[in-house]
Amino acid sequence: MNMFRVHFIGVGKMGLPMARHLLAAGNQVTVSDPDLSRLALAAECGLASGTMDELARAEVVMSSLPHDQALRSVGMAVAAALPQGAVYLDTSTVSQRVSAEVAEACARSGVEYLRTTVSGNNHMAEAAQLTVMASGPKAVHERLLPLLRCWGPNHFYLGEGEQARLMKLVVNLLIAQTSAMLAEGLTLGQKGGLDWADMWAVLGASAVASPILKAKSAQLSKRDYAPTFTVTQMNKDLDLILAEAAACEAPVPQTAATRQLMAAAQAQGDADLDYAAIIRVLERSAGLTR
Repeated sequence: MNMFRVHFIGVGKMGLPMARHLLAAGNQVTVSDPDLSRLALAAECGLASGTMDELARAEVVMSSLPHDQALRSVGMAVAAALPQGAVYLDTSTVSQRVSAEVAEACARSGVEYLRTTVSGNNHMAEAAQLTVMASGPKAVHERLLPLLRCWGPNHFYLGEGEQARLMKLVVNLLIAQTSAMLAEGLTLGQKGGLDWADMWAVLGASAVASPILKAKSAQLSKRDYAPTFTVTQMNKDLDLILAEAAACEAPVPQTAATRQLMAAAQAQGDADLDYAAIIRVLERSAGLTR
């Protein structure tokens, strides 16, 4: 496989394992992050911090960022710093609108821009089991596939534009709706006298036993709401989904209702728990207290 000089911006729960996998595959990888504690963790993994000069010498700059504003700021800086022909690859869950702004800035600078969203939590990132969705120049995607394969076995090229951004939102819509479905079903079962652990055992062996339900079962069967993705983070994604739906006039009434349940979870003090904490919202509404 060809080795690349890579600079990775944003080494949080997702970015750090992704950068580590690139390094383990033999690529030259430097990193940057405004959080010094994250840089310290990266250094423990053998990932050196990089300066703007090193960023400008990279063949590929990657980023894993929390929201639109971060992508706009980082993307504009990267487009200005990179030489013509270099590649900017962003993995963030953001709006198509801001991603398109970055695409325009990259085009003006002669920088190739690949949108590469990933589906999976931090545990899946650690295990290199992410699903990778890409859009942008097809030739660039094909050239960088050796890098992308470091993150997981499933890869999808979706088009020349912002398709990967929208596909990630479609996936997250269904994930959020799964938590809402569980909230209603588990509340009904408890009110009718079913045992919590018994319900999880049956659901895991039933026709609705999707990978996400099975992944959640290990934690939630023990009422463990330690976050893989928080209520606050899911609210940000749901707001993106609702905005995209409004822009293309796609009705998403169930998603709008789920956003209200997430708002209730946040208001009731569960903002930093796993997004599945909306189960607790329905339990409270039904008079079930733990």
